[in-house]
Amino acid sequence: MKRRNFARRPGCSVEATLDLIDGKWKGVILYHLQGGTHRFGELRRRVPGITQRMLTKQLRALEEDKLVIRKVYAEVPPRVEYSLSELGESLKPVIDILKAWGESHQQRLSCAPAPVIVKKPKRAA
Repeated sequence: MKRRNFARRPGCSVEATLDLIDGKWKGVILYHLQGGTHRFGELRRRVPGITQRMLTKQLRALEEDKLVIRKVYAEVPPRVEYSLSELGESLKPVIDILKAWGESHQQRLSCAPAPVIVKKPKRAA
């Protein structure tokens, strides 16, 4: 994935960081890889809603950006494992802070669980 040049722009370091973890899925994938090495199928189960094609695309982009290490074992069937690189590990505090912020503001966010509405039974006349 070709990266944009953020040099000499206000906030360029913030833009560069967000460019690496942009989109709906990259941050979520990085969060799950903080727990250790995962195979593709494990990641797919841990990230509900992501398609196989999108997970593949996002993992390739993270690998290209040197945030994720892809290890292929010469077995039949082939086994592929993903883990955070040293650079990816350095993003842990960023991902943890995003998670904490999301938890503390969950009620205002669109991903918050829908409120349960309890209807009172009607009284007989």
